[in-house]
Amino acid sequence: MYIPAHFAANDLDAIAAFVDQVGAADLVTFDGTRPVATLLPVIWERPPDGYGRLLGHIALNNPQWSTAIADLPGLAIVHGPQAYISPSWYQSTKEHGRTVPTWNYTTVHFTGKLMFHTDADWLRDIVTRLTERYEAGRAERWWVDDAPEKFIEGQLRAIVGVEMAIDQIEAKDKLSQNRTPQDRANVIAALGREPDPQAHEIAGLMAARQDAAG
Repeated sequence: MYIPAHFAANDLDAIAAFVDQVGAADLVTFDGTRPVATLLPVIWERPPDGYGRLLGHIALNNPQWSTAIADLPGLAIVHGPQAYISPSWYQSTKEHGRTVPTWNYTTVHFTGKLMFHTDADWLRDIVTRLTERYEAGRAERWWVDDAPEKFIEGQLRAIVGVEMAIDQIEAKDKLSQNRTPQDRANVIAALGREPDPQAHEIAGLMAARQDAAG
């Protein structure tokens, strides 16, 4: 991923919080003829040292797991909010006109060796962990054990576990850091008036960054 220095995100704790909040990634592999991608819920299992593992599962009938070239690393892309930025919002446009439209966004790319699992215990563990993440705290939550055991066993046979041993993390927050303070303030205000909820999210991220910078 191309990351100019002013858009680089390097705080691993903040990156982990972002990945946990999004909760899903596009898994990209190469089958020898073309790139293949699948969106899947993921858990980033992060140890005290190193980058750890990205865990999830895909359908057994999805050919991606069996066609991924074994010697090539996989790529997992976590997408955050994104929004169009109009140059009409910049004070700089009024001053000199040397401005163009752009796109603000946040994203994280994980790269690493992939392993695929069909072991029932491995699959039950990741399914249980994913379920716990999204069911915890619900007034009328669902448990894996709520379904008949034979049904669960059949469902586990219909999926394949995905494990990425992460060897590289690239994170980018493109939030108008290259603009003047006045331009950023104008963008935040304008995004707040947009109908798209993602624009409001980008405005919130920009405002939080501005507040943190003092």
